[in-house]
Amino acid sequence: MHSDKLENYSKKNETALQGGGQDRIKAQHDKGKLTARERIGLLLDEGTFTEIDPMVTHHYHEYDMQKKKFFTDGVVGGYGTVNGRQIFVFAYDFTVLGGTLSQMGAKKICKLMDHAVRTGCPIIGIMDSGGARIQEGIMSLDGFADIFYHNQLASGVVPQITASIGPSAGGSVYSPAMTDFVVMVEKAGTMFVTGPDVVKTVLGEEISFEDLGGAMTHGSKSGVAHFVAQNEYECMDQIKKLISYIPQNNSQEPPKIKTDDDPNRLDNNLINVIPENPLQPYDMKEIINSIVDNHEFFEVHELFAPNIVVGYARMDGQVVGIVANNPMHLAGALDIDSSNKAARFIRFCDSFNIPIVTLVDTPGYMPGSNQEHNGIIRHGSKLLYAYCEATVPRITLVIGKAYGGAYIAMGSKNLRTDINYAWPTARCAVLGGEAAVKIMNRKEIASADDPEALKKQLMDEFTEKFENPYVAASHGTVDNVINPAETRPMLIKALKMLANKREKQLPRKHGNINL
Repeated sequence: MHSDKLENYSKKNETALQGGGQDRIKAQHDKGKLTARERIGLLLDEGTFTEIDPMVTHHYHEYDMQKKKFFTDGVVGGYGTVNGRQIFVFAYDFTVLGGTLSQMGAKKICKLMDHAVRTGCPIIGIMDSGGARIQEGIMSLDGFADIFYHNQLASGVVPQITASIGPSAGGSVYSPAMTDFVVMVEKAGTMFVTGPDVVKTVLGEEISFEDLGGAMTHGSKSGVAHFVAQNEYECMDQIKKLISYIPQNNSQEPPKIKTDDDPNRLDNNLINVIPENPLQPYDMKEIINSIVDNHEFFEVHELFAPNIVVGYARMDGQVVGIVANNPMHLAGALDIDSSNKAARFIRFCDSFNIPIVTLVDTPGYMPGSNQEHNGIIRHGSKLLYAYCEATVPRITLVIGKAYGGAYIAMGSKNLRTDINYAWPTARCAVLGGEAAVKIMNRKEIASADDPEALKKQLMDEFTEKFENPYVAASHGTVDNVINPAETRPMLIKALKMLANKREKQLPRKHGNINL
């Protein structure tokens, strides 16, 4: 008798593992895509996946749905380990009704998210979905709403990561957008609120899936994707690397490792990265790579708003989040996209106990009607808000230009940054010398016998009086002017000093960031 029950169990279990069946698995492989279970296997340490809810099915009868009933109901989920660390994972299964989300599929995802929050583990979602299941009517939409609510509950408590390796449309794009990081695979992942057909019908605009919502579009233009991977294997490698820099949850510190890179290592060539002419561009990533452990910098949002650089590194084994202007792009000016990008990154670091190191070389906020009309004031204020709000250890180093509002926004002392350093090459002022002299001494220069000579003399005077780091140091808004060669040891000493920093905020429900 028991043997019959065991045989019945084995059959059901085998059926569940087949998803939509061999034909649909073959169709998925023919598209060059892995199945949901193969993707989970690629992400997790071998043999560690334990599935939850493999026997779930939908319970609908309309539109002959009883003839389209599959175990797992389009979502495979459970838990396992990544490099020995427990995580929860769910993957939409395109072989089952096109990976559409059902009421039961949503219940599975929400159950996993509840487990992740209660046990303090990251949750990873793998997208390959046709969106809400039409045959279930409003119940599938309610399922998405439940997922969104759980995304919000988990936000700032456990890291949430999305891999986009197939279509996501309508409701299924908003859950990824509410997670902390999105990795999209080129020529596989697409995300859009309305697809090309609807865009053509409503607006008469012809556009391809890839151009409307492909990985490169979201990686470089919209900023929806933090990482763009060439294939599914690289996608999973990027997620594993990302996890190595972030803690399990908001009550833990990021993983510290032993390093053989000397914390007192000097780099006497570092100052030569900066050109003599302050208008000449240079690549800030050269400086970042010099000062971090083993020259390893894991960049986030690399293709989006490259005028600011954000990402993770280690300094003497401790994880830090780095925010840096990059004069190679837009002269390092702050615009709408870079303000959003940096503010989001800072808030993640602050949520998950990751110290922030800021490297400054910016001529200011980006001028122009395009920026003003699109809300540079509103978006630029997010950067100010994020720095003001952050209570993790914060260190700012002014390397070159730091003018006006951008000097303030990039982690200045009065935003309650803990330690502020400057190189001798730093230029801190309301305006650069030339612009300042043009405003203050316009009449004198216009009436002078040799306007250019007078302008140069006045600019030199302005630099001596205002536009140098020693003036800021005399007011204590810069704690010290440091030798560029000693940047790495000075930052590491400051991080160690701040290791036990504690800062309490006034009680409130939450602030009102200018979204």
